[in-house]
Amino acid sequence: MQDTLLGFYFDTLEYSKRPKFLNKYLNVPCLTRLKKVGYFCGMDYASKNVYDFKEHITRYDHSLTVALLTWKCTKDKIATLAGLFHDIATPCFSHVIDYMNKDYENQESTEEYTEKILKSDKYLNKCLKEDSIKIEDIINFKKYNIVDNKRPKVCADRLDGVILTGISWTKNIDYEDIKNIINDIEIYDNEIGFMTKNIAYKVLETSKSIDVYCHSNEDNYMMELLASITKYGISNKYITYEELYVSNEEELISKLKKSKDSKLLEYFDKFENITVDEIPNISLPKVKIRDLNPLVQGKRIK
Repeated sequence: MQDTLLGFYFDTLEYSKRPKFLNKYLNVPCLTRLKKVGYFCGMDYASKNVYDFKEHITRYDHSLTVALLTWKCTKDKIATLAGLFHDIATPCFSHVIDYMNKDYENQESTEEYTEKILKSDKYLNKCLKEDSIKIEDIINFKKYNIVDNKRPKVCADRLDGVILTGISWTKNIDYEDIKNIINDIEIYDNEIGFMTKNIAYKVLETSKSIDVYCHSNEDNYMMELLASITKYGISNKYITYEELYVSNEEELISKLKKSKDSKLLEYFDKFENITVDEIPNISLPKVKIRDLNPLVQGKRIK
């Protein structure tokens, strides 16, 4: 797996030595759908003049690395499964749909589908029954602080997001950083922290750079543009809102383009080919602030 930074990250998390109980869950249909839902909110399909991702990363990758991080920190089977399925309600284009729903600040408008999706997956429920695990124990992933915690605390979901985004988008996470961060993790009062100050500062500085990218005029314009494309497609009944949660991004984009709607094709042409210089200044929404204040040897670094 080490041919890529993502592969090296999986190796560092000891994917090859993953707990055996996890294997059957990796083939759950509602989870495997996420293999064709990108981590970067549909921007893999956007103009290469605006986005130049180093590696392709999916929501499935993120789900698995969060689970592996959770296992590393807890050795808790149920918390690990909660981590694996924490993003199961991620729709196609991810947080673009929060933009469409005008949920700029919290970006949680799609999480209401989590329970419905998990309870509807027959194979998942079969697996849970075999392991004597109640589905309610994995639906509310936020009760496991290592999986999800209130900002500015570090949790598996948040740390993984910093690493994945640093690998591919901001490009300020390299092989050495991955190894150092993962090997420096320490748990303090059910919260992820670090043993070494300079490692914690690397995570903090990477998070700050991501925040700058996510608050840029270019990113917000492109997110709003794809939100407009999606909303237009739904309004004109080329796709349905529900399809966002059961289909994948390739299928939806193909379906939208097959409509041959001239306005929609014009939208897509702009989305796929616009240059940075052509992007107009827009009034930026109050987008979520990704603040962090990691623990080092049990104490906040700021």
